[in-house]
Amino acid sequence: MKILVINGPNINMLGTREPEIYGSTTLEDINCELVEYASTLGDVELEFFQSNHEGEIVDKIQSAASFNGLIINPAAYTHTSIAIADAIKSINIKAVEVHLSNPQTREDYRKISYTASACVGVVAGFSKESYKLALLGLVNKINE
Repeated sequence: MKILVINGPNINMLGTREPEIYGSTTLEDINCELVEYASTLGDVELEFFQSNHEGEIVDKIQSAASFNGLIINPAAYTHTSIAIADAIKSINIKAVEVHLSNPQTREDYRKISYTASACVGVVAGFSKESYKLALLGLVNKINE
């Protein structure tokens, strides 16, 4: 099973960006832990992609036909990008939206997700563990 993991803008700054919200774990740390966790779920292969550019994220999603599933942290694009939502809807694979923090407990503008409606589920608020929970949920949905 092949899973694409996409991270949006500023996620590359994890570890130094607002540690009081996002913690001190880097994106590389999260990716390494996710690979380890994936190995406990059977034959699960992960590919990682991060971009600060909306169009690059859309292009990557549109090229994801060879994957069985998608985990996406659209970051700030969660609240602004109909283009990313439409790209997810345009491919025939299951997707899970993931967030380190809980947007529902933050600023009002973060409480709206344009991308969630294109996904089979959303995991938020569990710090780096959100990614593992998203992977587990996605693998289970794919295997249904």
